[in-house]
Amino acid sequence: MLFADMLNRGPTAALEKLMAYTEARQRVLAENVANIDNPHYRTKHLDAGAFQKSLREALNRQKATRSTTLELAGDDFQVEADGRLRVMPTEEPAENVLFHDGTNTRVEKQMALMAENAMMHETATELLRGRYEGLLKAIRGRL
Repeated sequence: MLFADMLNRGPTAALEKLMAYTEARQRVLAENVANIDNPHYRTKHLDAGAFQKSLREALNRQKATRSTTLELAGDDFQVEADGRLRVMPTEEPAENVLFHDGTNTRVEKQMALMAENAMMHETATELLRGRYEGLLKAIRGRL
């Protein structure tokens, strides 16, 4: 019970959800790049800003209610009963013009989004690693 509370509350749970989100977002971005030459393909999108806002609100709710679960809700993602994060990418609207083959995909934009997403994932990984190393030190009784 004590360890479950430590792992399901606050930063640890938030970092785990962030890592799951960035992993899913990377798959969506990779799919966009893989389909860049397919005629009439429309890019899919997961809004990182909306996820971060929802995560911030969930952390504030959790803190205010002293809940042991982190409840996220958004348009393109939801947390299932078993705690897994499920994403539902939306089709990205054309910015102004479609290309001659009916697509709206630009490889430069997708690569920039992938780099941004990779940095978010790396940051969450390092922070979570630090949390687990701190717990391991506490368990072992070492400084």
